[in-house]
Amino acid sequence: MKITRVETFAVPPRWLLCRIETDEGLVGWGEPVVEGRADTVRAAVHELAEQFLVGADPLRIEDHWQLMTKGSFYRGGPVLSSAVAGLDQALWDIAGKAFGAPVHQLLGGPVRDRARAYCWVGGDEPAQIHEEVTAQVEAGFTAVKMNASGRTDRLPSVADLDQVAARAQAAREALGPTGDFAVDFHGRLSVAGAIRAVAALEPYAPMFVEEPVLPEHTHLIGRVTESTTLPIATGERLYSRAEVLPALRSGVAVLQPDLSHAGGISESRRIAVLAETFDVAVAPHCPLGPLALAASLQLAFCTPNFLIQEQSIGIHYHSGAELLDYVTDPEVFRFHEGHLLRPTGPGLGVEIDERAVRRADGAAASWHNPVWRHPDGSFAEW
Repeated sequence: MKITRVETFAVPPRWLLCRIETDEGLVGWGEPVVEGRADTVRAAVHELAEQFLVGADPLRIEDHWQLMTKGSFYRGGPVLSSAVAGLDQALWDIAGKAFGAPVHQLLGGPVRDRARAYCWVGGDEPAQIHEEVTAQVEAGFTAVKMNASGRTDRLPSVADLDQVAARAQAAREALGPTGDFAVDFHGRLSVAGAIRAVAALEPYAPMFVEEPVLPEHTHLIGRVTESTTLPIATGERLYSRAEVLPALRSGVAVLQPDLSHAGGISESRRIAVLAETFDVAVAPHCPLGPLALAASLQLAFCTPNFLIQEQSIGIHYHSGAELLDYVTDPEVFRFHEGHLLRPTGPGLGVEIDERAVRRADGAAASWHNPVWRHPDGSFAEW
């Protein structure tokens, strides 16, 4: 079997999908994207495909991964690792279809029958948080995640800290003692600011506190973990085993590799195994589309230290399209009491609606994240 063609599709709201075709009729799909840099990643996908994949045996997945990540003198970074990630997902999809098994079966078989999932809730005010969390509880979810704050100074004021605490209190009141919520700081705080803000959250016992400091300050995150009893999480902007190692050594409790950024299924699997040796849980980051979620679930079902799965169905900032618009059978992503059931179909376990994808290709302008500024005109983390 040989790879004959690699295609990419930029589809709303902000996703890039890739399709690998073989001379035996098997097709694999993946999701290589950096949100806000889809066009750049698209170019990288085609460069890698032309250099390493077209004409090659798709089942030599590890060899392809090694060549794509190491075959150029300059390596790494989000663009290259995300391009590799989507191609790697598609290769695993082909392998599963070739052997008639889901990817998690090829990786050792399932260790669970269902995977707990959480959904995002928006809202700038505590009353809105309470309302949105309550709606998700009524829909059957047992866990949610929300931004810890809006734009804030790196050293938060007393008023900023009060807002962080008020939002957490609203979520806890809506969930009661049995539900879970996580808060995401998006790296908006300095180390000292993060220590103060995490302390303000302690009375409300969030499941984890995500990215309290920027990924480039991972070597300092140990000061935050040592200051609190709350679980600290990071990892969505770390792209390899080498990059997550300082976080693991610093005492984080939850690692969040993104399977569309961190080298795909192959590298994320290795990251999860490395995390297990540090007694760290894995909660794959995934505010993306159907293939990123499908790949994440394949990892979830063969990973003993899996904690919970992020997913973007119904997320508040999608515009123009929804995850389920691109699959032929949405049943694989149907929630059961806040959980997703183990997929049994071959490969990634999801069938892509190719007609819908081809129609949507190029239908939306390139998405870019907002750029924030502080009142004095200086740059603020979004």
